[in-house]
Order: sequence, then structure tokens, then C-alpha cells
Amino acid sequence: MILSLAFFCYTYPNNLRGGSFVNSIPSYYHNFLFRLFPPKLINLDRIKSSNNSNKPLIVMANHFSPLDALLLAMFLPQDFVFLVNKNRVSSYQEAFRLRKHMTFELDNPNSLREVMKKIKEGTNVIVFPEDRPSMTNGLLKIYEPYAYIALKTGATIYPIGIEGTQFTPYTCLDDKLPQHSFPEITIYVDEAFSLSEDGKSSKNQKDLATRKISQALLRATFCARHRQGINLFDELLRTATIYGYNRQIIEDISQKATYKNLLMGAYALGDKLKKLFPTEERVGLLLPNSIGHVITLFALFRQNITPAILNFTMGPQGLLDCCETAELKTILTSKLFVEKAELSALIDKLSEKVNIVYLEDVKSSISITEKLQALSSYVQKRKAVQGKNQLILFTSGSESKPKGVILRHDNIRANLLQAVGVVDLTAKDTLLNPLPMFHSFGLQGAFIPLLTGLNLYLYPTPLHYKAIPEIAYNIKATILFATATFLHGYLQNGHPFDFQAMRYFIVGGEKLKEETRRLSLDKYGLRPLEGYGCTEASPFISINTPIYYKAGSVGYFLPHIDYRLEPIEGIEKGGKLFVRGPNVMEGYLLHGKGFVPAEEWYDCGDLVDIDADGFMSILSRVKRFAKLGGEMVSLNLVEELVATCLDTTEVATIRTSGGRKGEEIVLFTTSPQATIGLLRDYIVKAGHSPLMVPSKIVQLESIPLLGSGKTDYVSLQKNYAEGLY
Repeated sequence: MILSLAFFCYTYPNNLRGGSFVNSIPSYYHNFLFRLFPPKLINLDRIKSSNNSNKPLIVMANHFSPLDALLLAMFLPQDFVFLVNKNRVSSYQEAFRLRKHMTFELDNPNSLREVMKKIKEGTNVIVFPEDRPSMTNGLLKIYEPYAYIALKTGATIYPIGIEGTQFTPYTCLDDKLPQHSFPEITIYVDEAFSLSEDGKSSKNQKDLATRKISQALLRATFCARHRQGINLFDELLRTATIYGYNRQIIEDISQKATYKNLLMGAYALGDKLKKLFPTEERVGLLLPNSIGHVITLFALFRQNITPAILNFTMGPQGLLDCCETAELKTILTSKLFVEKAELSALIDKLSEKVNIVYLEDVKSSISITEKLQALSSYVQKRKAVQGKNQLILFTSGSESKPKGVILRHDNIRANLLQAVGVVDLTAKDTLLNPLPMFHSFGLQGAFIPLLTGLNLYLYPTPLHYKAIPEIAYNIKATILFATATFLHGYLQNGHPFDFQAMRYFIVGGEKLKEETRRLSLDKYGLRPLEGYGCTEASPFISINTPIYYKAGSVGYFLPHIDYRLEPIEGIEKGGKLFVRGPNVMEGYLLHGKGFVPAEEWYDCGDLVDIDADGFMSILSRVKRFAKLGGEMVSLNLVEELVATCLDTTEVATIRTSGGRKGEEIVLFTTSPQATIGLLRDYIVKAGHSPLMVPSKIVQLESIPLLGSGKTDYVSLQKNYAEGLY
């Protein structure tokens, strides 16, 4: 019997891939197969055949393969029937042997009315609202007729997330993902909901219903993929099993590595570090974007030693504060990095308080016996040592001393799944990441490829505006992670053909200026996908996607993130944003106080507005307001108006006390044409209050930036107060 199953699994997929099950594997083979390799069923009991509200029931599922229909046919209550587009019937014949089905025509109003009549009369249905198997490892567009049926019947909708069938030989993703005969399959039933008519136009109602269904299926798919209590080393091991240990997965400016190389390195280095620091729970990392940095991270994960990733642009006192906050005794760094980055003076200062260990020395001390032990661990695929599964990043210290943000591995992986669920990424993509890993955006730019099978290229600095477009061209990068400031530099310095293979610019960390968006469209024909997040949320909270995009916004909230807005006195529009979700941190490490657990709702500290379609716009940091003449003036808006007036992105504003209005706005810019008179005329003519006109203008050669690419407002404020400008 097993040989027969194997024969069917390896012989028939070529005929079934994305197509028909006709004359394929007999039903009794499937029954036996699913008993031998049962899918994981979660919350299946939520679907009740008996409906107390007497509402019709509709099951809506995401769709990777014709196998999805067979799974639902086998495990859902027997009174559900399939509702299928007439043109797709041939794809599901095997499932139709197990239960009834009815067909309809998507573009035929009479057919839709007949279907709705049957549903209202009590026929419970199963539908795939994407109408076809996905080609993206994510959700395709939702067809309006399915949303219209759900809306007009008032049905109770059960969203189902199916995970794993995209890795079977029956998927349409055979050229983008590896196939396995018996991958892990999960079926997750999320909480039921229904759609209601609200008096809007028919078109608006259908659009809203379609978006709600899409969001519900994204959440259900996320839940099918999400697991608790994970260690990222074990996730790397699991991903290598899926995509192949000998697959080249990562490259930097000097070398390449496969999953096997990463795992072998992590085993050997992890064992050595544990011997060197047997009692230390946390170790600092001061490293650039490189394969060595990645191996060191996973080596520490393997031993469940918490890495605290340090910002090497912060300066000696800031780094010493970080070490005190996290109670670090040891920092791991690289001799080559220290030399090339000219950090010798910094290292000398740090060495007065902590032990500096060079990875070159650790590597050279690994004996033949220890290398053989690492090989043994690799062959046996040993998992991580049990422990806290944590990672520490630090905020920039804009308020006082840097705060340590404790992220669980669960938080990081949850956010990874939330992000890849809405932006289509596959193993054929190559992600170019020049952002430093001490920044949460840059860190996820490393974890996402490594843990989802994308090709990753790490570049050690985001400041090489001419080199990075050339690298993108040479490696045929399809995804680029960048802050808005860095992206503008790449776009200005790149050749129009440098990004010829690029599919998406993923942009975050600061507001994307209209000049940058327009430059990307006009010169390269690409819409930057702007998102929003924070270190405490691992970091992604929302993003514009290829399907749901609105210029000037930061897109929709990611799946399984709840939000609320708190009104702010004196500000009429929007509110302060609070979020919660599986991606939100465990808590803070505060200097002199220790660990402070996170509250249920995290205060993002940003004033945002959410429009009727669900798109979020960032109005300002709550602290980035000046109170002038009793009115609250957004410094972000002032910067936008000045940037447009002067046709430059090199602007920044701060507020200072004093002046007859209580506070004043000071403008910093590199533009020599900036005058108060010019700005007043432009701002007033644009219909804004004269209160937004800066009181003073300071000319600079360049606007200071943090290592993450954000404007360094702390330095501007401090230097201005000390009379250095």
C-alpha cells in the first residue's frame, strides 16, 4: 500500500498541478493517506451545522492547490456543498466525489440571484473567493461576486486558513516553491463574522465587503501559520528542511553561504561561545551586515543566549548606557569591522567597562574535535537549548538613556508571517538589505528571507548611494528594504535600468516624501510600498500592498493587529495610536530599573488618521507639535510644506521655548534660497495658517541622520541649544 501511495504521489502531480483530479488517485487512497499523514485541524468545532440564528452559512478559504477542496470535503460538516465558478469545475472532481456541489457564472446576474436564493433557503456552501489557486504564496484578489453573495444573503462567514498545500506537488507554485509529497498541513477556522448593508452605493458596499473578506482570510492564513514557543534557530532548521540544506540562501560583499553552511557555523560557534561564557544570559553584538553576523545570531539562539544588538553609530556613552541597561559583560565584534569602520577609539572606551571578544579569535580557537561535534549536531539536526527565546534591540535614546526592547522569538516570527502574508514573496525573489541589523527594520530584512526561503544579499552600509543601485542590477534584486531618505539617494544616483528586476521597494522608518514617490514612479516605474512600524512591534504594523495601495498613507494594518485611537486635546483630526498583537514586545529594559513588562496596548506615540477605506496616515509624532498662540502646529506638516516650496528633502524642524507665541519653530535646511518671506508667501497661499512659518532658519551643509536613516532631531535640538549653529 505504501509503495502504491508513493507511486501515485510521484506519478500524478504533473497531470494534476493546478488542474484536474479526474481519473487520478482513488478516494480510498486519499482516506488512507490523510490517516497516515493527518493535517492539523484547529478550531474546526467552530463550524456548526445547526445555526441558532437561522442564518445561512458560508465557509470561505484561501486557496493554494486543488488539494484544498479535497481537504475541506473530508473534514467539514456533511451538509456543506461546494459553490464553484462554472469554468473551474474540472479542477475539483475528486472533491466532488465526496460531497455535492453547485455551479454559477461569475458575470451572470441571473446565475447570482439563483445562487443567493438557494443559500437563503438553507444551503450551506464552501467557496474559494480568490476563484483560483494562488500564484504568489499569499492571497490573490477577492472576486466581488463572492462578496456580493455573502453581503446580500446576510450569511455567517467562517474564514479558513489553509497552510502547507502550496508545498505539495499539486500546487501552481511548482516553479517558485519546493515540493514535498507529505508537507505539514494546517487547517485553521477563525471566528465567524457577517457583512451588513449600510446604505452606501452598491459599488462602495461591494468594495467594503471584498476588503473585509480579504482581511479575514489574511488573518486566518496567518493563524494557520503561527505557532507559539518557537526558537528562531529551530525555525532556520525547519526552513532548511523545506527549501534544501544545500540551497544557497545568503550572500554578502565577500562570501556566499547555504543553509548547511549557516547551520554548521551556528553549531560550531554556539558550542564555543557557551564554553567561553557559561554563565552569561546576554551578550552584546557590535557587527555589520554580514554572514558572520547572521551566524553569530543563530549560534546564540541555538544556545539560548540572548543577543543584544548594539548600534555602532550611537557613540561611546550611548553604548555604555546600553551595556548597563542590559547588564552586558561581553561584546562580540570583529577585528576587520573595527578596522574598516575606524572604531578603535570606540572599542578602547567600551573595553574599560566590558569584555571585548573578537570573532576571528573565537573562530581560530575552534578545534578539530569541536568541528566534528558540530558536524554530529548537524547530522542529528539538534534543536536549540530551551530557554527564554529573546532578542534585545535598543531605541535611539531620543528621550533620555536608551531603552532596551525585549522581543520574543514568537514576536519576530509572528511579524514576519504578518508581513509576508500581504506582500507576495517566493523563493524566486532576491532581497537586497543594506539596513543595519541594530535597526528592527533591517533585522527583519534578514530574518524574512532566511526563514521563508528568499535569496538574501546583505550590504554593510546604506550610505553608498551609487554602489547599491549597481549591486541591485548585478544580483537582479527583486525586493529592496530602505528608509525613505536612503531610497531617495538610491533613486537619484541610480541608472534607470539598475532596478530593472525590482518588483518592490519596501519603505519604512520615516515618512515617504512625495518627491521620492514621484521620482520612483517617473524614473523607474515603481510604486514604493510605504509601511509603518516601531521597534516594539517587531517592527511592522501596516503597509501598502500591491492590491491595497493609497499614496500618502502607510496602508492597512497587518493581520491580527488590533488598534484604537485616543483623542488628543487641541487636535481635531485623528488620535494617538495604540496597538496590540502577537508581534508586540515582551517589555522594556530601563536603565536603573530593569525589566518593565509591556501593557496590553502599546502606545505608539504617533498621531494618526484612518480613513473610511481603512488606510492609515501618519500625521505626526505626538511630541512633534509646537504650541503657538494656543494652537497645536505639526512640525511634520511644516517640513512637508517647506520641502515642497524649496523642492528639496533636506529640511528639518525643531521647537524651542520663547518668543511672543510661547514657542518658536526653527528650520534647518541645506537650501540657500530659503527665506522667511518666501516660506510665508508659499504657506499662506497654500491655505495654511501663518503660525506654520518658521521663526528662524539655520543653513547646514547636511541634515544629521541616525544610523537608521532617520533625522537626528536630538542632535539638532542639543546643538542649537548650545549655540553650535
